[in-house]
Amino acid sequence: MSCKYKYKDQTHCHNESDEGGLCFWHNPKADKGNVFIKDELEKYLKTSSNLEGFQLANADLHGIKLMVPGQKKGVNLSNADLYRANLSKAHLFHINLSHSSLMKANLNETNLNSANLSDCNLLGAVFSHTKIEHVHWGKNVIQERAAFKAHKEKRLEESLDYFEQSEEVYRNLRKLSEARGHFEHAGYFFHKEMVMRRFQLSPYSFKRMISRLVDLFCGYGEKPMNVIFFSLFVIFSSAILFFFVGIQNGGEFAAFSTDNPASNNMMHFFNAMYFSVVTFTTLGYGDISPVGFSRLIAATEAFIGSFTLALFVVVFVKKMTR
Repeated sequence: MSCKYKYKDQTHCHNESDEGGLCFWHNPKADKGNVFIKDELEKYLKTSSNLEGFQLANADLHGIKLMVPGQKKGVNLSNADLYRANLSKAHLFHINLSHSSLMKANLNETNLNSANLSDCNLLGAVFSHTKIEHVHWGKNVIQERAAFKAHKEKRLEESLDYFEQSEEVYRNLRKLSEARGHFEHAGYFFHKEMVMRRFQLSPYSFKRMISRLVDLFCGYGEKPMNVIFFSLFVIFSSAILFFFVGIQNGGEFAAFSTDNPASNNMMHFFNAMYFSVVTFTTLGYGDISPVGFSRLIAATEAFIGSFTLALFVVVFVKKMTR
């Protein structure tokens, strides 16, 4: 029977069910559940490291060695179907699994060091004691992209399902990364997990708004730089307001005025910036004081400052104690 897949100079297979032929490996209907599938695949690997598009759903590949000896380039198993495949204790060093499906696959004690798992379906994949040094996970999982696409196209029920799946995948990757000591990856996956959870909430609900604010302020505790940037924004914005509204400096009212020389206005702005920093940090030296409407600005900034400084300590300690 004719086969569209080529192997070396061969363009046809004797039979699609022939286990030694390339058609067998690309045929999703061919039975891969026999006990010899592991030996057959390792035998095939001796002739070619290109296993792209192989259909290995439900295959028992326990302890298989899909490696190319003496080469940095690993086996190409991209676009493959490994649904519910048993890959426990398998050696998959430097393997390319991009665009493949590892849905509900067993990856317990598997060596995935330096593997490429970008755009790989990891929904329900079982990880335990899996080696993941230098794994390329990709920027986001395929369920997340599908969720945002469905959301954009107003397919809300479908998008909610994909957001839920994304949350599950990121949660499993976060737990795996924490267990293996990859805390930077764990923090990234935790942030993604929380974002996916937020999009499952009602668009205008109070919980979703609070969740969004927490993300903006500190990235759910994973982005201390967000707190710093927010603090600088508050300080600078308040300084501008103080500069135009006016503050009391040594008994003299200091504010922007077109009648003042540029040097005086510049000095008033620096004083306003200094007063803003002192107010934000709640130091309160007393050398400069607010007057009129600037009192409301100062009170608001002091409240935000005390909250933000406490938040920064919590986020920073969380990151440093991992």
